[in-house]
Amino acid sequence: MREAAILGSTGSIGTQALDVIRKNRDRFSVRALACGHNIGRLREQIREFSPDAVCVADDADAAALAEEFSGLTVLSGSGGLEEIAACRCDIVINALVGIAGLAPTYSAINAGNDIALANKETLVTGGEIITAGAERRGVRIIPVDSEHSAIFQCLQGNEGNSIRRILLTASGGPFRETPAEQFSGITPEMALAHPNWSMGKKITIDSATMMNKGFEVIEAKWLFGVPVEAVEVLIHPQSIVHSAVEFEDGAVMAQLGMPDMRIPIQYALTYPERIPSDFPRIDFFRDAEKLTFERPDAEKFRCLGLAYEAQREGGTAPAAMNAANEVLVKLFLEGKIIFTDIPETIERVLSMHRSVRNPGIEEILRVDREVRAQTLSLLGIGE
Repeated sequence: MREAAILGSTGSIGTQALDVIRKNRDRFSVRALACGHNIGRLREQIREFSPDAVCVADDADAAALAEEFSGLTVLSGSGGLEEIAACRCDIVINALVGIAGLAPTYSAINAGNDIALANKETLVTGGEIITAGAERRGVRIIPVDSEHSAIFQCLQGNEGNSIRRILLTASGGPFRETPAEQFSGITPEMALAHPNWSMGKKITIDSATMMNKGFEVIEAKWLFGVPVEAVEVLIHPQSIVHSAVEFEDGAVMAQLGMPDMRIPIQYALTYPERIPSDFPRIDFFRDAEKLTFERPDAEKFRCLGLAYEAQREGGTAPAAMNAANEVLVKLFLEGKIIFTDIPETIERVLSMHRSVRNPGIEEILRVDREVRAQTLSLLGIGE
């Protein structure tokens, strides 16, 4: 029996992780859950999975839950989140959104907990300190993103063999065929209509701008120890090939599957074992009859190039890029800026940023706060 703590339990990845656990009660139990403000869904999860502890964003919600569920440890705020991440368990599933996932990941590592990582921003903003900490503590970071899980799976049995390049696939999002001159008219509703995947709002907008793929390039660099130049993005509209690895001898190994996040979630929980599931299977004569690949349009999807540039700069540049992006995505969803403001403003932020080398967690979080304020100022928007 493996005990799991789930950070972001009421979101898309968190609820799918609980679905995997629900179907494998003989293998997994839930030690702790954490969410933001979706208290109604959290109540349902508490009743079904009986965790020992939970964490929510607000003190008032925490007090109400503590009164309702006697014997349940109820925590709140960022400190509570870090405490949940450091609880005694076998694996922490980090499905939080944004830089909020960084400090809890670091706490989990320091506690010696293995991590199933779905929070991209952890490695985008703090890749160096997180990977060094995991190595020091002997902690495994098992990727949950479908692309990084695919790469992770392709590398099993190939330890010690040099990677020539990582082929990171991307669906291309809803605007792959939309002319660049129409991008200024893209609405939040249009950007949220992803053709293949069902995800939370923030990551769906990131997919539409391809910033999500830029984040994944940086993640791959840290997870697999390759230069950022060795990560090549391929547009693959069918989302059947989840990613591939080319080795020095020219052999390419790819992982294929239906676009269902429960597959990489389950593998992260059961690694290195594979267990039966009832997830959808590929029909090669229907789903994979035609698989196509193309280069991303660097002019239309400027965010992808900005991610490469930020990682080449290093230090706190990726954290600055992420902070600006989080603010801009929120403003776009609120209808306060247009779609093209996102890459244009990120580019301005990066041009002004003076990167700090070898930052610690506190330095990264300081840069995050400062860049958020700077981004609003550049747009003439008050906090």
